[in-house]
Amino acid sequence: MAQQHHEMTAGEALSVYLQDQATDFLRSLRLHRESSTDAQGAEESLAAARALRRASRRVGATLHTFRPLLDPEWTESLRPELAWLSGTLAREHAYAARLERLLTALHRLSTPPPPTPPEPAPAPVAVPVPLPTVPHPAPAAVAATTAVGTSAGGASAGGTSARGAAAGGSSAVGNRPAGRDGWAQLTPPGTRDVRPSTAAAGPGARPSQNSPAKKPSGPLAVGAAKAAALLERQLTLARTRAHSAALQAFGSSRFHAVADNVAVLASEVPLRAAPDADLKPLAAAAEYHLAEAVAWLPLVQAGLPYNAEALVHGLAADTAPDAQDAPWLKVRSLLRLHRYAQEVVDGDTAPDTRLVLAGQALDLHREAAEAAEAAASAARTPRIAPATAYALGVLHADQRHEVEAARFAFQRAWLRESVTTR
Repeated sequence: MAQQHHEMTAGEALSVYLQDQATDFLRSLRLHRESSTDAQGAEESLAAARALRRASRRVGATLHTFRPLLDPEWTESLRPELAWLSGTLAREHAYAARLERLLTALHRLSTPPPPTPPEPAPAPVAVPVPLPTVPHPAPAAVAATTAVGTSAGGASAGGTSARGAAAGGSSAVGNRPAGRDGWAQLTPPGTRDVRPSTAAAGPGARPSQNSPAKKPSGPLAVGAAKAAALLERQLTLARTRAHSAALQAFGSSRFHAVADNVAVLASEVPLRAAPDADLKPLAAAAEYHLAEAVAWLPLVQAGLPYNAEALVHGLAADTAPDAQDAPWLKVRSLLRLHRYAQEVVDGDTAPDTRLVLAGQALDLHREAAEAAEAAASAARTPRIAPATAYALGVLHADQRHEVEAARFAFQRAWLRESVTTR
């Protein structure tokens, strides 16, 4: 595909990309209409809505970046409608993801971490002990001892018994299990052979290394539980309204007009008569606008983790964090325009990994910022308990720290990209 783009003119390459995205739009719309009302059909409907938003974003971004090559009147009439459709379809998913994010954070903040199991006691080491050497008497001495024992009778029998006891002691040593080279595996003096036994383990016994750690479980605290119920009530209501708005949008004449225009786009792209046009200067302009917007970001502060910049004006009465997040959200939009422009120019070439990582960091930045705003909005609910307000305040600070972590991740990805580019 990349080789074909080098052979095709700018208008042909742009037409191929727009027609592909328009075809994806129409295919996703058909799948959304054909989805059933059961659980599997609901999943298919959500997947079709995501694909519909994806195609709408790419068509709208391409119309914005390469508008000098397209019919201006047609472009300016379709682009805002695609933005309206993409935003309408994204609200329901955004509310559901926001609720899941906040509830997960509440459980994480309310549940203590599992205790680290102590290291098991080292097992006793077997120390090899050499066997004592027992001297063997000469044959003449053995014969003399036998003769004396025969003549002495009971007295010699007592002596023989004593020597037999001594020999028995030597035999006891000699009967111990021996290892290789005649070394006996014995426990060193002053130690005991301790073996793990569940029956002998007392209340203070250390757990085994293979025993699974118990996961903390249990209900949330009173304030966190009430905060979770409040957030679930508010965000579920907002999600229900967004779902109703999406259904109304699918049945409106405005949506049908957008679908008709996209259907026309799938068959014919309204291009200007510009035989000497080129896609690369327009894509380079999108990259320049992105770099210019990134230059206004405080990347020096974002390069330090836990610099608490995202918590500035956290107690202000106005919406100061929104103004603080606005430059980052602008960079997110420009980064998408740059990535989609690269898709048009490069064709099927794999996207730059660093741009993908930077985009993921900015997506997390937006999600965390909107979650923090939702927690702050819930905390402004009148007549809530102090414990509930406290839990929502902790949740808001946690999400603002997530905003700061996302800025740190973007800073690292963007600087690696700049070094590689140079």
